Amino acid sequence: MEKTQIAMVRSEFNQAITGKMQEAALKQAKKRGAAIREIILVPGAFDMPLALRKALENKKTDAVVALGAIVKGGTKHDETIAFALAKTVHELELQYGKPIGFGVMGPGVSLAQAQARAKGYAERAVDAALTLTALQKEKK
Repeated sequence: MEKTQIAMVRSEFNQAITGKMQEAALKQAKKRGAAIREIILVPGAFDMPLALRKALENKKTDAVVALGAIVKGGTKHDETIAFALAKTVHELELQYGKPIGFGVMGPGVSLAQAQARAKGYAERAVDAALTLTALQKEKK
């Protein structure tokens, strides 16, 4: 059986957190027998949609994993970014018919919470992408 091919889109903002997320996602994909075939880095979480679309358009990609950390600041900017991104990710997933494992923390997450949850969020994003990919293959 051929390995599931995953593309990763990762935010560089909050690099100390998202770098850990990338490492965890790579390990989880390997553990689950999948391959992360491409890693696309974007400046921040709000910049993900175009990169996600690019990854989804690639015929070799079965699923995408989005990784980022939208940490709460002094304003409600984190809420604006997180809600807009979540809506767009969902729309892209439905438009292209390919799973997107959503491993983007926020809104309302503190820096300490993001650091503590980075590994788990990344692993669950990979797991979700693989589970939904398997579900789609069953129906065909």
